[in-house]
Amino acid sequence: MINIYVGNLPYKTSEADLAELFSKFGKVERSSIVMDRVTGRSRGFGFVEMVDHAEGTKAIEALAGEEWNGRPLTINEARPRGTGTTGGSTGFTSSTTSYGESAGYSNQTDDDGGAVRKNEGAGDGEEAPVSRGYSNQMLDVED
Repeated sequence: MINIYVGNLPYKTSEADLAELFSKFGKVERSSIVMDRVTGRSRGFGFVEMVDHAEGTKAIEALAGEEWNGRPLTINEARPRGTGTTGGSTGFTSSTTSYGESAGYSNQTDDDGGAVRKNEGAGDGEEAPVSRGYSNQMLDVED
């Protein structure tokens, strides 16, 4: 058994269309189109399970990059769930609110509600480090 990822599908592609495309290479056990939960429309990719691994490999080799219904297909063996990146995440969290070189205040407050200035990493006679990445924690920097 082989599970095949099929990307860049025309949005009107049905599961039957997908199964028919791959059935030229061998027995298709199942085909599915991934649908958007909110809109109910196709997300433009799907999966095909073929019974014979060798036939599935031939289908991948023959169809990868080929134009089908006006679009070049992206096809490869699907990775098992749980590998790769998580969907919907840009890799940033809500604490990454500012960027660039900074010499400002932190967003922390003291017990009286005043801003707390940070000078982390600077000892006697050392310069304070400069934030050059994404952070909501600013450091004091002498110009």
